[in-house]
Amino acid sequence: MTKPFLVKDCALAVVSTGMAVASIIEFKDILTQIPASSLYFHFWGRHFRTTFFHPEFHNDFARWTYLHLHDRILSERLGIVDPTEYSDLEELRRAIFEIIEQRLDEIEIITWSTRENKFHFLSSIIVVFDTMLSIAHPSELKTLLPTLSATSIFYHFIDARRRTPSGKDDFSCWLTEENAGDDSLLKKIQHIDPYFLSLIEQRQKLTEIMDSHFS
Repeated sequence: MTKPFLVKDCALAVVSTGMAVASIIEFKDILTQIPASSLYFHFWGRHFRTTFFHPEFHNDFARWTYLHLHDRILSERLGIVDPTEYSDLEELRRAIFEIIEQRLDEIEIITWSTRENKFHFLSSIIVVFDTMLSIAHPSELKTLLPTLSATSIFYHFIDARRRTPSGKDDFSCWLTEENAGDDSLLKKIQHIDPYFLSLIEQRQKLTEIMDSHFS
């Protein structure tokens, strides 16, 4: 065991793309133009907010189409989209585009939001911080995990999937590198839902798995 696990934390710096839409026709057109980072923000950015929304609204697109276009069917279809099921953000973009196209084929009247309730596409930059914390042995994870902030969980368990060559979280990658993660442990970690569970719930499940494995 020679490579320590370096604990990082992060914050989200939100920026405007300057693009806004008032209907799903406009949404469809702009969807092909927005940066991939905007898709990332509108699916994952909710983890950084304290405002409570109905649990059906797992992404900003579903919330807007329900609240401001009053299209329950479209919001439900968008609400069940799980970004972890797609290989990259471009594949996710195509999936959303197809949902919008299908809905446009079904409806005869296009609803529009009011001017003040347009959907504004935002983007974000992840700012990473060094916490100065590290652990040298995998067994220390069971003590470390309960102390991590929710945003640190986001960085290591969610954002890592777009950073690591394997597309896996930092904990799984480190355990594999250190030859400390047998198949059963890694499967349990990877079975945790990074999208539909809150960061606190993810931290709790990770802690329970490590506590059980390294007891």
